Amino acid sequence: MRYETRIAVVIRDELETWQKLNVASFLSGGLVGQHPELPGEPYLDATGQRYGPLVRRPILVFVATGSELARCLRRSLDRGLLPSIYTRDLFSTSHDAANRAAVAAVVTADLDLVGLAIHGDRKVVDKAIDGLKLHP
Repeated sequence: MRYETRIAVVIRDELETWQKLNVASFLSGGLVGQHPELPGEPYLDATGQRYGPLVRRPILVFVATGSELARCLRRSLDRGLLPSIYTRDLFSTSHDAANRAAVAAVVTADLDLVGLAIHGDRKVVDKAIDGLKLHP
């Protein structure tokens, strides 16, 4: 199936595995909060046990260097996308307000990005992530 929209998560290449998984999870959750149409319906098994919904679209995960992440952020913003971001500083914060304060203290060009996620028209997202490789 070919979707009209695309979800892309871009993760910094040199992170530890646990950090990559943590960043991808936070970013995916951010997109769901921003785009209420992304989750599907709850699941039920044959016994009637209820489970939470999943995102309805595939999530493509890419790997990038710091400079590639910065380029992807610029391209996303230039194309009117609203990315969810994760900076290196967020590894040392302990709650959402501290996360927002850490990001607010740094100008866009100086953000030490370790991940970002975008959702939008497939062609627009493809242009924002152009040149990136899928995470192995």
